Amino acid sequence: MRPLTLPGQGMLLFRMATLGMLLGILMASCFTFCLSHQNSEFALTNPEKSSTEERERKETTAEEELDPRVLEVFHPTHEWQALRPGQTVPAGSHVRLNLQTGEREVKLQDEDKFRNNLKGLKKGKRLDINGNTYTSQDLKSALAKFKEGAEMESSKEDKARQAKVKRLFRPIEELKKDFEELNVVIETDMQIMVRLINKFNSSSSSLEEKIAALFDLEYYVHQMDNAQDLLSFGGLQVVINGLNSTEPLVKEYAAFVLGAAFSSNPKVQVEAIEGGALQKLLVILATEQPLTAKKKVLFALCSLLRHFPYAQQQFLKLGGLHVLRSLVQEKGMEVLAVRVVTLLYDLVTEKMFAEEEAELTQETSPEKLQQYRQVHLLPGLREQGWCEITAHLLALPEHDAREKVLQTLVALLATCRDRYCQDPQLSRTLVSLQAEYQALAALELQDGEDEGYFRELLGSINSLLKELR
Repeated sequence: MRPLTLPGQGMLLFRMATLGMLLGILMASCFTFCLSHQNSEFALTNPEKSSTEERERKETTAEEELDPRVLEVFHPTHEWQALRPGQTVPAGSHVRLNLQTGEREVKLQDEDKFRNNLKGLKKGKRLDINGNTYTSQDLKSALAKFKEGAEMESSKEDKARQAKVKRLFRPIEELKKDFEELNVVIETDMQIMVRLINKFNSSSSSLEEKIAALFDLEYYVHQMDNAQDLLSFGGLQVVINGLNSTEPLVKEYAAFVLGAAFSSNPKVQVEAIEGGALQKLLVILATEQPLTAKKKVLFALCSLLRHFPYAQQQFLKLGGLHVLRSLVQEKGMEVLAVRVVTLLYDLVTEKMFAEEEAELTQETSPEKLQQYRQVHLLPGLREQGWCEITAHLLALPEHDAREKVLQTLVALLATCRDRYCQDPQLSRTLVSLQAEYQALAALELQDGEDEGYFRELLGSINSLLKELR
């Protein structure tokens, strides 16, 4: 049975179907038009495929450039000409790189040289860039003679150097001969010292000549070997005997020579003790002599006593502390007083260090330690009144002198503590120096010196005051 359709409704459906078909045809036409006129910039492509094609295109171009059929043949001349990329040159042409322009340049080789090089290649020779050619036999011969040639060259160089030295310098024998003709003799140190001792010991020499001989001798005996050589031919005893001279200058310069010879020279120190040098030095210090002479004599005494415990024993036995006390108390000898205090400090600390070293090494009876134990220096200093003498020297105005006195007071503290406490002048002096050095130390701190000289002195004063309270 057919469905019932109204006439107006059928007409409407027909028109709508027709309109839909027309709209579809129009859209298809527009889409086709867009595809045919689209911009290549916005085209959808495969990146991997595009890069592969580009690489193949470049390789093809490079192969075409390298293809001999494509390259341009350059015909060089005998002058240098620039070679452009893609050009080739005939075989045998001379090509170089111009370092200034960075371009390759080419020219024809010389015909004779080119022919020779071709002949060398055919005969199996090796070309040299300098134009020299060598066969294998030449190389073998050169290697065989290399050592011989090197020796000959070395020999020639040695001979040339020796000849040059002979031209510049003369043999010692010739110089000695010339000096003998000029009355000039080349002497060793030993010969010079013998000559100076003879000059000093000669009765015909004037005072000036004797002083000049001692002055020159002092320069040589500073060396340990020379001082021992002076001992070997008896010159040391001659100088020691010079301490008995009635001339103060001779005593002064004789002591000057002895002080230089004694310094750190045990062998000479021993011979000096046996030769009576210690007694003679103490006699000069105990008698009235010029200040300059006593300075040199005290220098010789210090050199003789340091690091020589046996000499220190003899010094105490001969009343050396009493001699030094009288020297310090003498008017006008303040300069010597500081040197004497320094000597006593060195002797006290030297014995202390020797005992401490023996304890550390656990040596109970070394010979040198036994000798130091026989030096009763500290009891002698207390008995001779050096506790008070040293304390009174603290009133000296020089900072250097005060420093040496302070370190000696500290070294004698165990021996002189009760004497220090009973001395009111010492306490007043220490308090006054404390205030003075506090101000000086403050100035050092302002200048940025954290560990200054005056701070050290102030520390010594503070520690000493603490011990005495």
